[in-house]
Amino acid sequence: MFSILTEGGSFMFVILGVSIIAMALFLERAAFLYFRMNLNIDKAFMKVLIPLEKENFQKAMEECARLGKHPLGGVLKAGLLKADRKDQEIERAMEEKILSEIPKVKARVNLLTLFANIATLLGLLGTILGLITAFQSVSSASDAIKQEMLARGISMAMLTTAGGLMVAIPCLAGYYLLNNRSDYLLDKIEEKAMGLANALSAMKQKRVMDGKVG
Repeated sequence: MFSILTEGGSFMFVILGVSIIAMALFLERAAFLYFRMNLNIDKAFMKVLIPLEKENFQKAMEECARLGKHPLGGVLKAGLLKADRKDQEIERAMEEKILSEIPKVKARVNLLTLFANIATLLGLLGTILGLITAFQSVSSASDAIKQEMLARGISMAMLTTAGGLMVAIPCLAGYYLLNNRSDYLLDKIEEKAMGLANALSAMKQKRVMDGKVG
């Protein structure tokens, strides 16, 4: 492995550094999105909805608190705090909370595309420099070492190209994997926020009807 890095020139070490940073970023974001954000959202929402149907707001708030730092708890709590307000105010409160949670869920995921582009461009730059070295050797080197210098320059060009692509491709795959996961989480949270808004609206309508009947 070290011989490949040295044959590829200094750019191979830079590409290696980019790959290490990208890997650390992917592991950190994957741990956050797949483990810290690992929650059965449907089940958690039902635990909030069941006491709410009995108009037990205190119990519903406690269930939100049990969700800890998961965005779902904060979004549902924002809606419950506005339960006595108009439907538009309830929806607006939860929408504002969702908007505040989006940067936390999607934090640093886009950097993987940046690292993919950097790795590709470094590989391309190393390729160009390798070809320049190869062609310069043809014009300046003696016949005895011309072939060796030409082969070394072409080898450097090909290795940096391969190295850049070997880093860029996993970075792009990791980006789409994490981005899809974050979109899924946000979509589910928005779905449950709408469900809570509908439930609160139905409760208010029921109270009005009960008042009319009485």
